[in-house]
Amino acid sequence: MSNAENRLNDFDPNDSKGQEVKKFIQEHKNIKGGLIPVLHKIQDVYGYLPKETLNTVSDSMNIPLTEIYGVASFYSYFSLTPKGKHVIRVCLGTACYVKNSQAIIDEIGRELGITVGQTTSDGKFTLEATRCLGACGLSPVMMIDDKVFGRLVKDDVPKILSEFN
Repeated sequence: MSNAENRLNDFDPNDSKGQEVKKFIQEHKNIKGGLIPVLHKIQDVYGYLPKETLNTVSDSMNIPLTEIYGVASFYSYFSLTPKGKHVIRVCLGTACYVKNSQAIIDEIGRELGITVGQTTSDGKFTLEATRCLGACGLSPVMMIDDKVFGRLVKDDVPKILSEFN
């Protein structure tokens, strides 16, 4: 069973995380626009939005599950699948792309054995492509968590990844 499959049952309404989430839902269930703060809280607690929590949100806040999924899938911040401990974002915006950021993605994929949108089997890394990281002067650029790496060449990848092992 993969790490992602193991985490499908992350939400336990009786453990401390589940209690924290349930309390937050109760505090926000009658607030207009309360769904987004609730989804943010769940994402902060679990790192993604477990299906079981969304069912609880639907029942507690009397919001149809389809509406919750619509909101969760619209905003790129939210994830319906578990992410790795470290999220790698590689810029594919114009400035980075013309300076061969695709080679950076390819090298990360080769090193970790994953493609864009996947998480390593050990749950350590998730690889994402993004349109802009706002650091065009440093292109090509990637971020791991909140740390920016610029002026990259594919040979930089193994050393950078080793910092997070």
